[in-house]
Amino acid sequence: MPFLELRTNLPAGSFSEDFVKKFSACAAAALGKPDDRMNVVVQPGCPMLISGSSSPCVMLSVSAIGVTDTADKNKEHSAKIFEFLTRELGLTEDRIVIVFHALQPHQVGKKGTVMSFL
Repeated sequence: MPFLELRTNLPAGSFSEDFVKKFSACAAAALGKPDDRMNVVVQPGCPMLISGSSSPCVMLSVSAIGVTDTADKNKEHSAKIFEFLTRELGLTEDRIVIVFHALQPHQVGKKGTVMSFL
């Protein structure tokens, strides 16, 4: 049950109507998770800086159980996600930052309980 939170200073008009769906599918494939388990938020128009510059940029937070817990896994995830974001948004890699968070099943609530019990 991955959670992706993409924040950007790009305006909403920079995103195609199906961007969230395509981004979800890309991330699901990259993380090896079913598409119906993805949780995605895209927040355009945020005041933000990366490396001291307010040029167009993206900050992405990826939180998941069992797939973001090693450098080797995250290196692979990063390459696939960067490829998608640079292609879809026309940004260079230096204007995108991804933060990976490893979640434990007891840290994710669903259906009135936590994932440990589902």
